[in-house]
Amino acid sequence: MERPAARLVEYNSYYRFHLHQGVSMFSTDYVCTLAAYGSWATGRLLATAAALEPGQLELAPFAGHPSLRATFVHMLGAESLWRQRWEGFPSPTMLKPAEIPDLDALRERWAIEEAAWRERLATLDDAALTQPIRYHTLSGHPYTQPLWQILAQVFNHATQHRAEVAAMLTVLGHSPGDLDLIVYLRQGGG
Repeated sequence: MERPAARLVEYNSYYRFHLHQGVSMFSTDYVCTLAAYGSWATGRLLATAAALEPGQLELAPFAGHPSLRATFVHMLGAESLWRQRWEGFPSPTMLKPAEIPDLDALRERWAIEEAAWRERLATLDDAALTQPIRYHTLSGHPYTQPLWQILAQVFNHATQHRAEVAAMLTVLGHSPGDLDLIVYLRQGGG
């Protein structure tokens, strides 16, 4: 009987081999579905945050970013940063919470960022997913990675922080409800 650990080693070997052969683990359809899902889920969080009492957006019910608003700004800033890197901007910077003072400003800025992502994704094809993207970290270190890995980072990073925001909203008495991908797909998304 094969043990699960042996299957994992086999999968990891397969993955590493294909990673170095310029093979994407994503397709354009999958990327666009994840982007649309992220927009839907973030929209639900922003709509839920609109029901907060004055001042609650500045609370941090548990460890993490300094406030719920700061977590939202971090999410938005990361999406913007990675998109700019993809577009070849030489030195994008992260948004700072002071740049987005309230929920209205956050919604406005997010709408602009989502439009930029939709425009960029509209030009994407499967071959582009394996193309190298050269960028520098915020501390100046140069890296080159295939686009699909960068997109995987964007989607996974957003999932982590959406979960944190959802938990904070729930602690504050305003659950956004189920944000699972399957719920989005069942509602006709994707």
